[in-house]
Amino acid sequence: MTGTTEIAYFAAGCFWGVEAAFRQVRGVRETVVGYQGGVTANPTYEDVCTGRTQHAEVVKVVYDPAVVSYEDLLNVFWQSHDPTTLNRQGPDIGTQYRSAIFYADETQKRIAEDSKQAQGTRGLFRRPVVTEISPALDFYPAEDYHQQYLEKRGLATCHI
Repeated sequence: MTGTTEIAYFAAGCFWGVEAAFRQVRGVRETVVGYQGGVTANPTYEDVCTGRTQHAEVVKVVYDPAVVSYEDLLNVFWQSHDPTTLNRQGPDIGTQYRSAIFYADETQKRIAEDSKQAQGTRGLFRRPVVTEISPALDFYPAEDYHQQYLEKRGLATCHI
């Protein structure tokens, strides 16, 4: 294990299942669910659910780049949701459930854009990939009861 870690932010629908997927990845040191990409400071879950804050449910992934690459994390991201549905994942509808990558620096931005383009040209999806790629600005951790929600309940996924 190295002493260096980096941070990535991903929104792919309900953050409980997305967090669970990333927690299984070797090299991921920590995950925190929260809110990002909106206009309201320090939003609560109830605030975000109204859609008025414009935040997405996001997973902050702290990882060791000597063990897992940003590209590998992007692969987990693409496989964990449907990036062709705008503001929706399964039965969850609203801007908080949008597909988004929030980049921490220009290198992440370039890699994310290249990865999104590759997803669109591989022919894996019948519709265009609508994933938003935006700078990682303010990240607000969600309430404690949301952190590792599925793990605390002995569940591996929240899919019905």
